[in-house]
Amino acid sequence: MRTPILKKIRIVESAEDPFLNDVLQGLGRKQKGLPSKYFYDDVGSKLFDEICGLEEYYPYHTELRMLPEISRELAEVFNGKIDVIEFGAGSLVKIRLLLEYLNGVRHYVPVDIAGDYLRKAALELHNEHNDFSDIVVTPIEADFTNLIELPDNDNGITRMGFFPGSTIGNFSPVQAVSLLDKFRKSLGKDSWLLIGVDMKKSPAVLHRAYNDGAGVTARFNKNLLLRINRELGGTFDVDNFEHYAFYNIQEGRIEMHLVSLVDQQVSVNGVKFSFQRGESIHTENSYKYSPAEFSELAIRAAWKIERQWQDAKYLFNHYLLHAAI
Repeated sequence: MRTPILKKIRIVESAEDPFLNDVLQGLGRKQKGLPSKYFYDDVGSKLFDEICGLEEYYPYHTELRMLPEISRELAEVFNGKIDVIEFGAGSLVKIRLLLEYLNGVRHYVPVDIAGDYLRKAALELHNEHNDFSDIVVTPIEADFTNLIELPDNDNGITRMGFFPGSTIGNFSPVQAVSLLDKFRKSLGKDSWLLIGVDMKKSPAVLHRAYNDGAGVTARFNKNLLLRINRELGGTFDVDNFEHYAFYNIQEGRIEMHLVSLVDQQVSVNGVKFSFQRGESIHTENSYKYSPAEFSELAIRAAWKIERQWQDAKYLFNHYLLHAAI
């Protein structure tokens, strides 16, 4: 049995803390905002796992039902050795459904910004599943919105990226094209990408998915403020903010906000910010795409759609992309 190789990569964006920079810049804008990637510290990652277990959150359950059949078809496409790189891997639940059928997987590289959570999940994957013991697991702690330095591929093994969960929707269309382009460059020439994409649908269904009755999504949203308090010396009182999510029909996206319930002032690392009652912090978007809309994004990022899968209720799509250049 091979022991997984644990690798930690920190990509330095500037001489200062990028988290602090992004928070100060975001709160200083007219429409205050925070990058959604900072949801995923250890606490946030656990809360997101809890969201995935909710009945209202259809993307997770729909994708899990689709992946076994997709994996069986992929086993016919990739009948030799293959390396799988998962961007935003989280708790490594979905990859198990691929590994059960893709017998030629030699190397699995999960990439996630929450390093401690990732390394724990990678060890659990290796230790709990004897069927995967011959697969080298190399977790990489990194922000996948940057180019990722992957392990050497001297033997020219086929590489397939895996980006499930409709995370592509967290980026504007322009940002999504840039991200898909970075994936292609990180994966290298002649690479593949299996990606999950949420579809446009009834606003009522979307509303329920992002406003669950148990309030888990609200706790997930507010944890971003608690993280700022923990790591950046913030003074947010989360009881003074309310989770608010709605479907913006014109933009084709869910928007998540934290709305100030009172006039208040907070500080982050000694920098003060004022909030008026009703003012919001925009914390996340989740764009929904028709097949034609996503096809346009893929083409602009130099990917070619080779296969497409859609669930029976027309809720969710998966695409298998092949690098066009």
